[in-house]
Amino acid sequence: MTHVSCQHWGEMPGLGSVDLWVLQTFQVQVEILTLGATIRSLSSRGKNGQMEDLVLGYDDLEGYVADKRYLGAVVGRVANRIAQGRFTVEGQEYQLDINNGPNSLHGGLKAFNKAIWCATAMKSGVQLSLTSPDGDQGYPGEVQASVAYTLQGETLTAEYRARSTKTTPINLTNHSYFNLAGQGAADIYDHQVFINAPSYLPVDDTSVPTGEIRSVEGTPFDLRKLVLIGPRLKEVPGLGFDHNFCLSSPRDTWEERHVARVCHPASGRVLDVWTNQPGVQFYTANFLDGSIMGKAFIS
Repeated sequence: MTHVSCQHWGEMPGLGSVDLWVLQTFQVQVEILTLGATIRSLSSRGKNGQMEDLVLGYDDLEGYVADKRYLGAVVGRVANRIAQGRFTVEGQEYQLDINNGPNSLHGGLKAFNKAIWCATAMKSGVQLSLTSPDGDQGYPGEVQASVAYTLQGETLTAEYRARSTKTTPINLTNHSYFNLAGQGAADIYDHQVFINAPSYLPVDDTSVPTGEIRSVEGTPFDLRKLVLIGPRLKEVPGLGFDHNFCLSSPRDTWEERHVARVCHPASGRVLDVWTNQPGVQFYTANFLDGSIMGKAFIS
């Protein structure tokens, strides 16, 4: 049985009230903010029976207002980078806000992570919805977006939906940073990672995919068996992983499948990921430099 509750968490000048929703079972507790549809905390029991918070976040609303690393937020309209902030749809070129070097990142300067979403209780969870007006951050069409978070036992599900009045790119996801050791752990080097992907997308020096789909065979990107992440990070070009792993081909049917696993042997915690999407982004927090003060840690 899932217990669902809500409480007032703060006020954002000019935007309104921010609420904190809590989903709780015996095994897992999830805290969700209406600001950015953000997962503020996700706590789970380890083999010692103790609950530990496994995601990065802030102690107060001010932290999320100032946040520039998308901690726990839903990002959009388009997660990841659009090269030079430009795309063409139905013969018309659109120019987006530039906020990451020469590119547009995670929807623009004032994207979904900085909006207050409307929340409605549902069975075992909460649904958050947002209206993005036509022209928002340069994107065409009015978009009605929603994410439904539900918790059943040890399984947290995020179901995304979007509808637009015009043809427009949409790519929603949650930007939580996980450490299965819990708050205060220095790094993830003792974690083991598995991603069931035969290929990945190489990127250029601004982290935009080059257009090539490359086999993982014989490369540091072959994670088709559990790999200790610390030594593997030393083999990856650049700062670490920030790549899309291709889970299926265009001919495959869209069906939910088990695509990834992260294990932390010391705590006994395991994170399994299922999706019906064709790719998964693996990011190892390459741009957290130790300057951000968060919950019980500096990242």
